[in-house]
Amino acid sequence: MTSALNIVASNAPFNLARHCLQAHANATPDKPALEVFANLSDAVPSEVWTYASLEDAVLRVAGGLSALGFEPGTRLLIRLDNTSSYPIVYLGAMAAGLIAIPTSSQLTPSESGFLQSDSGAEVVALSQSLADQEVPSSVRVLSESELRQMMRDGPRGAYAATRANDPAYLVYTSGTTARPKGVVHAHRVVLGRQPMYHGWYAITPNDRVLHAGAFNWTYTLGTGLIDPWSNGATSLIYTGEKSPELWPELIRKIGATLFATVPSLFRQILKYATPGAIDVGRLRHGLIAGERPPEDLFETWYARTGTHLHEALGMSEISTYISTSPTIPRKPGTTGKAQAGRRVAILPVEVGTDSLSPGQEGLIAVHRTDPGLMLSYWQRPEEDAEVTRGDWFIGGDIGVMDDDGYITHLGRANDVMKALGYRISPQEIEAVLAQCPGVGEVACAEVQVRSDVSVVGAFVIRAPGSRVSADNIAAFAAERLAAYKCPREIIFVDHFPRTANGKIKRNALMAARETTPTS
Repeated sequence: MTSALNIVASNAPFNLARHCLQAHANATPDKPALEVFANLSDAVPSEVWTYASLEDAVLRVAGGLSALGFEPGTRLLIRLDNTSSYPIVYLGAMAAGLIAIPTSSQLTPSESGFLQSDSGAEVVALSQSLADQEVPSSVRVLSESELRQMMRDGPRGAYAATRANDPAYLVYTSGTTARPKGVVHAHRVVLGRQPMYHGWYAITPNDRVLHAGAFNWTYTLGTGLIDPWSNGATSLIYTGEKSPELWPELIRKIGATLFATVPSLFRQILKYATPGAIDVGRLRHGLIAGERPPEDLFETWYARTGTHLHEALGMSEISTYISTSPTIPRKPGTTGKAQAGRRVAILPVEVGTDSLSPGQEGLIAVHRTDPGLMLSYWQRPEEDAEVTRGDWFIGGDIGVMDDDGYITHLGRANDVMKALGYRISPQEIEAVLAQCPGVGEVACAEVQVRSDVSVVGAFVIRAPGSRVSADNIAAFAAERLAAYKCPREIIFVDHFPRTANGKIKRNALMAARETTPTS
């Protein structure tokens, strides 16, 4: 981390794309950097990009964009389908000094229109499937076919003379307002990811890293692509039809050694796999982030696969910064430890910059010198002020640290329920109710029963074949939770409303409500 801090402090010349590709393209040009699998039946890659061919395509995109007159600092909105074009354009834009804006091709016209307008993007990389969507006449559209030709035949450019603190990409995330907010990251963000390599992945150049997400998800772009390439490893992406039962066979056939996804997919794999042991081939361990896992997931996965899961906590503003790894053993009930080289503290919820003592609940804070921390929110100085407290960044996560430095994530400050005068973490209740026999999945949210009264509501999806009742669940909770934490309403639903990345939309749970069964 010392060299990373020096680069950042001096704002030295630095380019994210160059950092990922150049050294490996020179040292191991023929080594596969990216293998894309579209068909499970024979598990032969539909595409193989070596480090040399990947760098060549990235630099031709960079050269092509420069030849079209796009100067460093120009914002490029990416709206491509789940193909290899996506990361190549993403890195190509940054290689040229442009600011890449990764988005999903599944956004509605109004959603994508807002992002284009808010970001001031001057160019859009647009999938053929979206060709009928309107784009302002002032915005240059580059079709995927144009971009693919650019990758093959465009003028090979050079890495732009960007500096460590220059903007590299802009990602939109849900905010405290009705509209998403942009998070601006600098080129040095890739240096800020280095603590993850030992503190979460234990990654080596020999690893083959499979990520279950699509190319456009920032979790995939970071954990599934940027990090393997920064370490000279091979990234594996599956673009075929996905169902939970196929993943073990895919992991085994393609020789994945690390597998990253959200906890809910690991649960589904266990649920739909043939009973008994699950053969995961060469897999060393799994990586989970994005939502809080149920406590029994770790033991169940290990019992059936013989491999461990390592959890990490992160956010769009800094990626993951608290985790476990093969050298940082999991402590039940906690999320993990601050990764080596990071300064993390628990601060009072309301005011103050002095760290709380072990066992005291507060806001999880990261020191503002961390190279992985965002530059700022895009054109939202008022929100920059809200997350700044002295030398600390406070992103809204509530947690508690124990005497050994392990941190328990208790949820988001804006997720915390206020019921009958108490502040209650929904994740704490969910972790307990998930262990109730007959409960498949559970999510908790504040339910307003009168204009002046809110109670804890538990939204439950029954396990297959289960007839567990509200009374059963209430009795289970009463034995394990303080009375004020016990759900006052238990609501059975068929599904949970989720974001495109699989996270539960707590504020939309009531829309999924059904009549509560009486048995």
